Amino acid sequence: MNFNKHSNIEGQHAFLGASRYHWVNYDESKLEESYSRFLAIKKGTELHGFAAQCIRLGQKLSRSRKTLNLYVNDAIGYKMTPEQPLFYSENCFGTADAIAFRNGLLRIHDLKTGATPAHMEQLEVYAALFCLEYKMRPVDIDMELRIYQNNEILYHKPTVEDIAHIMDKIITFDKIIDRIKGQEV
Repeated sequence: MNFNKHSNIEGQHAFLGASRYHWVNYDESKLEESYSRFLAIKKGTELHGFAAQCIRLGQKLSRSRKTLNLYVNDAIGYKMTPEQPLFYSENCFGTADAIAFRNGLLRIHDLKTGATPAHMEQLEVYAALFCLEYKMRPVDIDMELRIYQNNEILYHKPTVEDIAHIMDKIITFDKIIDRIKGQEV
């Protein structure tokens, strides 16, 4: 059999595709709710890309109390790097929305475009990853973490203990995962 070629969709997954098969059990209301959530996630991804491009180009947005504008303008003002990967191991890494380290101050900002309440633990993990990757001791640096969501900014100054605890967990859990991977062979 000569199958039809669909090179334009290779590697993609349709909303009503087999790998997301749960939709076969949805009623129309559940489908609408689920698809709306899917569109919101897609919009969030596009907004993150737009924000990163504005930051890279130094293109400030109009002054306003809107989440996106606050986030972009602050990141530019603090000369932050957008979408920066932080790596400890193949088992533990992540990408900070915006990050800067200057004069002993680690600054990490996170843009939240959805309605789900944000959690500062995510930014604490980024701070721990930064310390591990760049061999920084939390006791030797200051940190300011910010979440931009719902037209407001949440500020957090984690303690040395907060970050050291997460660093210890990353190191310990990474070894456990590596040990389990070694047993798979």
